[in-house]
Amino acid sequence: MTENKRVTSGVLIIGIFVFMAVFAPWLTPYKPQVVSGSPYSPPSFQHWMGTDDLGYDVMSQVIYGARISLTVGFTVALAATSIGSLIGLLSGFYRGVVDEALMRFTDVILVLPSLPLAIILAAYLGPSVITIIEVLTLTSWPLVARVIRSQTLSLRERPFVDAARVAGASDARIMFKVIIPNLLSLIAANAVLAITGAVVGEAGLDFIGMGNPSVVSWGTMLYWSQNLGAVLRGAWWWILAPGLCIAFVGLGAVLISIGVENIFNPRLRGR
Repeated sequence: MTENKRVTSGVLIIGIFVFMAVFAPWLTPYKPQVVSGSPYSPPSFQHWMGTDDLGYDVMSQVIYGARISLTVGFTVALAATSIGSLIGLLSGFYRGVVDEALMRFTDVILVLPSLPLAIILAAYLGPSVITIIEVLTLTSWPLVARVIRSQTLSLRERPFVDAARVAGASDARIMFKVIIPNLLSLIAANAVLAITGAVVGEAGLDFIGMGNPSVVSWGTMLYWSQNLGAVLRGAWWWILAPGLCIAFVGLGAVLISIGVENIFNPRLRGR
């Protein structure tokens, strides 16, 4: 598969789920938390993805759940990539004391276990979507910072950066007008991958009860299906539907990330 086809396929997959989230009220005749069938009904013409223990339509929950899951994914990706890129840029450009201080702080955050941290924050802030976004952002940006720092260390020694210094450009102008444009493909690739991590992380935290169980998302669907014994009752459709959605979002994000990196990286494109 060529790079353009990878990006196109990934955008198409992500676009389908974004379309579902935006036009959810028009895509299903049922509300996600209104009884519309008998409990534990398997997939049928009336309910394409079956119903859960209360008779709620699973397909409606999947479509409406895309709103929360994708909101968390895009928000965390944007926040974590922005924070990580800024810290990595400052650390790699200034080096010395600044580099040591920022990287030691990054290392501290990097080794913090996300699950105990989520439990502690949930205890103080209460289980909610906002809490999940905060936890995932806090634990996601260090990896981005490390990647951006390593590339910045290389770019700051290039001739075009030296030329900008000789021309009298300030540090801020060199960083944001000269170096950052050369990092955009790397930043974009990391941002898209962060969407996958955030969606999976949201589902995982919801699954263990760190989210708001009354909010419909793919994670809370897995939480209720596990708590109410969907496996024991043979209600495979209740677990399979949100699980496949998470997997396809991850696939789309990975295709976009690999395609973008290959397009803008001549070495990878040559291979």
